[in-house]
Amino acid sequence: MSRRPLRIGNASGFYGDRFSALTEMLTGGPLDVLTGDYLAELTMLILGRDRLKNPDLGYAKTFLRQLEEGLGLAHERGVRIVTNAGGLHPAGLADAVRALAAKVGVPVSVAHVEGDDLTSREDGALTANAYLGGAGITACLRAGADVVVTGRVTDAALVSGPAAWWFDWTPEDHDRLAGAVVAGHVLECGTQATGGNYSFFTAHDVRRPGFPLAEISADGSAVITKHPGTGGAVTTGTVTAQLLYETQGVRYPGPDVTARLDTVRLTDDGVDRVRISGVRGERPPASLKVGVTRIGGWRNEVVFVLTGLDVEAKAELVRSQLAETLEGVADAAWTLARTDHADADTEETASALLRLVVRDPSPDRVGRALTSKAVELALGSYPGFHVTTPPGPAQPYGVFASAFVPAEEVPHTAVLPDGTHIPIPAPLSASPGKPAALTAGPAEPAALSASPAFEARGSGGGAPEGVGGAAPAGSGAEPRETVRAPLGALAGARSGDKGGDANVGIWVGTAPAWDWLRDTLTVDRFRALLPETRGLAVQRHELPDLRALNFTVTGILGDGVASGHRFDPQAKALGEWLRARHLDIPAHLLLPPEGTGP
Repeated sequence: MSRRPLRIGNASGFYGDRFSALTEMLTGGPLDVLTGDYLAELTMLILGRDRLKNPDLGYAKTFLRQLEEGLGLAHERGVRIVTNAGGLHPAGLADAVRALAAKVGVPVSVAHVEGDDLTSREDGALTANAYLGGAGITACLRAGADVVVTGRVTDAALVSGPAAWWFDWTPEDHDRLAGAVVAGHVLECGTQATGGNYSFFTAHDVRRPGFPLAEISADGSAVITKHPGTGGAVTTGTVTAQLLYETQGVRYPGPDVTARLDTVRLTDDGVDRVRISGVRGERPPASLKVGVTRIGGWRNEVVFVLTGLDVEAKAELVRSQLAETLEGVADAAWTLARTDHADADTEETASALLRLVVRDPSPDRVGRALTSKAVELALGSYPGFHVTTPPGPAQPYGVFASAFVPAEEVPHTAVLPDGTHIPIPAPLSASPGKPAALTAGPAEPAALSASPAFEARGSGGGAPEGVGGAAPAGSGAEPRETVRAPLGALAGARSGDKGGDANVGIWVGTAPAWDWLRDTLTVDRFRALLPETRGLAVQRHELPDLRALNFTVTGILGDGVASGHRFDPQAKALGEWLRARHLDIPAHLLLPPEGTGP
């Protein structure tokens, strides 16, 4: 006997997301399960520092405050809540939820999932947590839990775990699990699926987008939608953008299943409804990814404002005046952002920004003793000297790295509402192997496509003139008239971070545009358009059914977001920079852009 589709929503994409979302989702329409994703690489570092101050902390405190109203609403409506807000201390948050339930008089049963914390196995780590799958969540729900709190599970496990419970799937139901994982990936970042952070944002009212939900069917297919009357939009474009976010390659390996992103089919299913179907799944890899954070050292920064004429000379003067002071500092990086305009009609638009970022193992070498030297230049440097804000004391920064551990060595455990501990066995994997300890290295399975080319062409003006418009070699097609235009006139993009790596997904909406994009945007041309990627390993992956390319840039973010290695430390805008770059686009592809954008 088949069950009706599971209606599962999301109310948080990160620690700090819209506070009212949990209430909005519970009151906006029917749901069976409501999830909340609070964890990210940076969040684990924040929670790790919380735990250093107080061993009873280490979880997302915001979630508890949201439950003060939401717990009663969920109970009244029969909605189960599943969240990874437990962070580094899921048992502690579960106890806090029980205490809150008693205080507000709501009879709920609470369970939690643990076993991901491997910090004791990694010397010098602030945190080390394995990414668990959804099977522990499934066990908790089968035991009757109303609220399930987890530590570090994969973001998509918040959806695949409840789906396996709802439909009674087994670990061998790879295609069904893969479909739920893909739906979970779409939901996990909240309003990014409903028009938030979307390249074609001007096509919709995205001032306050509603949070997404999925209607998951027994075969693993799903419809992505949102509550009626909420803002934003759900289109094949918004769903494509989120599917490309923070993925690397056509295989999306997870602890329960490896989802094949090259099998995903998207179709319109009505207003604000997009159907996901056709997803194929394979066995998961033998190892689990482990996210490891450490305190990397101390950092500080000063931003000098350079106004009017002779900007380059002014910048060189400051650099030379501080050169001796910076001797002995482990790392000192200068960046000049030419935000100034000639003959500007405001002082701000006549100004450029010179940024100095310093890092060192010792706070003394990058603290006030150093930054005060910058302030002492105020009356003896370039004309118009000032800084954006007075320099402060040195601040600690974190670094993130990935390691891998055999899945059978991780004590994945479901702690049921009655306190019973249920060990969750590792599923049968696609690749045998048993490393002796946490090991760094690429996850398995390997990417399917990559270019060995490292040659870069072009410089600051986009792709060289004449590039991008010609017919593909051997195609037999006649050359078309081209227009020099930004890539974003035709394509959408979304980008993000995975540790020190960045991914850039870019897609178009028509078959002719896809043929052109696939043949034009090679690894070499990608590097030419984004010169900051030169000298770095870049992999390109094709997703024809999404009319999309996905690029992975290794090492562009240094040691991860918390290290502040780059101006855009999470690569959130890397895709928009790519869209703003100019190249020669066949004119017929730009007229009209039906299906390309929203």
